[in-house]
Amino acid sequence: MSNVALVSGADRGLGRALVQALLERGWTVVAGRHLDWPELDELALRFPSILHLVPIDVGSEESVSTAFVITSGLVSHIDLLISNAAVNRSHHVSSIRHEQNFDNMQLEMNVNAVGALRLVHAFLPLVDKSEMKRLCFVSSEAGSIGASKRAGWFGYCMSKAALNMAVKNIANDLAPQGYSFRLYHPGWLKTYMSGSKNEAAAMEPEEGAALALKYFLDDPEPYDLALHGFDGSDFLW
Repeated sequence: MSNVALVSGADRGLGRALVQALLERGWTVVAGRHLDWPELDELALRFPSILHLVPIDVGSEESVSTAFVITSGLVSHIDLLISNAAVNRSHHVSSIRHEQNFDNMQLEMNVNAVGALRLVHAFLPLVDKSEMKRLCFVSSEAGSIGASKRAGWFGYCMSKAALNMAVKNIANDLAPQGYSFRLYHPGWLKTYMSGSKNEAAAMEPEEGAALALKYFLDDPEPYDLALHGFDGSDFLW
């Protein structure tokens, strides 16, 4: 039985790089796409038998439910679920004195935190059928209360802190059932999360994906969940 992964937010950036790295390792991958972006189509031409492109908008319960039905017809199980989809609409807000966009904050919370719950809740029946049962979440040091140095970015930081709490509660629930977990800060990547590619960042998505998979695929450890950084550091909750 081949290894199967699901990656949300796979259209570009870290998500697409994770998909490619898994495909090159021989994994079957269900890539959740939400944007009209050509890079996944290029991968589909290279890996036609092991890459499945499935529309998934984690901000929509209907979309996630439909994606589960489609995926159930493509694969028999999911070994590795990577919740990667996220948005950042708060990066330009650096103070409470600045103008705030509360609609953007609600969007960030819906996608970045609640969206991860939607994804896990919907796809658990397929992960239950795996022996690996690994749930991975791309978070950020922006969600660490102990490490916080920012004076703004309210919606994004709050959404990642909420994600961290959600993962903690999921782990409390599912770890006794044989599930393992990875909560990860990928570092400063040249991605499109803020709308355009961040060329000022430190690493290309492919570099970030290589480091992330090293952590996601390592042997299970005793249940002691922490927000783990790309450099091996752990961040306080």
